[in-house]
Amino acid sequence: MKTRLMMLVLLLQVIVVKAQEKLDLTTILKEIEQQNPQLKMYDAEIKSMDEMAKGAKDWESPQLGTGLWMVPYNTSMWRRGMDGSTGMGQYAVSLEQMFPNKSNLNANAKLMETASSVELENKKGVAFNLFSLAKQNFVEWKLAKEKAKVLEQNQQLLSFMIRSTEIRYKNGLEKLNTYYKAKAALANVENMQLMLQNDIKQNRIMLNTLMNRNKLSNFDIDTVYPQKQYQSSLYDSTTLANHRSDIKAIEQSIVLNGLEQAVEKSMLKPEFGVRYEHMFGFGGMPMQYSLMGMIKIPVAWSTKSERANIEGLKWRSEALRQEKDMLLSEIRGRAFGKVNDLQTKEKQLKLFEQQIIPALRKNYQSLQLAYEQNTAELFMLFDAWESLNMTQLNYIDLQKEYLMMQIELDRILELR
Repeated sequence: MKTRLMMLVLLLQVIVVKAQEKLDLTTILKEIEQQNPQLKMYDAEIKSMDEMAKGAKDWESPQLGTGLWMVPYNTSMWRRGMDGSTGMGQYAVSLEQMFPNKSNLNANAKLMETASSVELENKKGVAFNLFSLAKQNFVEWKLAKEKAKVLEQNQQLLSFMIRSTEIRYKNGLEKLNTYYKAKAALANVENMQLMLQNDIKQNRIMLNTLMNRNKLSNFDIDTVYPQKQYQSSLYDSTTLANHRSDIKAIEQSIVLNGLEQAVEKSMLKPEFGVRYEHMFGFGGMPMQYSLMGMIKIPVAWSTKSERANIEGLKWRSEALRQEKDMLLSEIRGRAFGKVNDLQTKEKQLKLFEQQIIPALRKNYQSLQLAYEQNTAELFMLFDAWESLNMTQLNYIDLQKEYLMMQIELDRILELR
């Protein structure tokens, strides 16, 4: 019985620890990278391409033939004649093997070995999109918790105002019109708290989904979120070309086009083969053999398709280069725009932090002191609280806009 009780206590401790699991952003992103099904799908596709590349240098299968050769319909002529003459007809066995062009084998092998490089870059692009979605939910959760703290403080302030008004009303020192406004504001705060709790649940479900965990798995987040400084070198053309997966995917596509051209050009070279036949003669006819060399000659009328493909691949590569230049220009423009927006938001946040909120807090504190000393009315204190409350919530919304811009810039620059 005692042993069972100890096991029950240990189990409860494990459950409590699991319920109190706290994840930081780095851990969440790492788990998404390792467990997300969409990324696993790309891993399987890349592995599939790499495995298929192992057979790129296979030779064409040999052709084996067997059957009768130059046999007369009259079967009596198959046998040796009464005069000692040999019979007619033979039984033949043949083997034919084409030897592939070495340059074609090498070009095809290199093409197949490089084919997965585009999918690898596509996977990286998808991963950064998933990271961006995770960051958005993480930030929303973080700011919802901050709003909840502000609302909890406001709940205490409103409760103080309501209790104080009830005491003053009993003593005939207060009117009730502002009292009911405070009661309504208190109920509104509770309503906002319920909405925030629901938002947090939705964020948790989304993060669990991205990490491929049980959707109802309970955990909390470490609300530390890094504030980044973006150097101008991060969004110059060279850095973007080295970091953006879609740009690198285009570059790999251009490389693949070049390898496809090499394959098509190698098909313009001749291929050689050999054919060996062995004949067993009927009716004493001696055994015979045939050994012949073969060559496939790519004459003009049989290579139109290859030449057209070579020309088409050249223009496809040119189109990809233009697409790369277009993307680089577009991405740089978006990056510069986001950096400019971030700088403006930073200035706005500083105004809130250094001037607006401190001034409104001092205004509320002075009116609270005056109210306690019976030199200010409740409506004045309520208005001061309302201004402070709305400004604090607007400040958190402004923080959200700033962090969402940072997340979008991280996605543009493909930064973790």
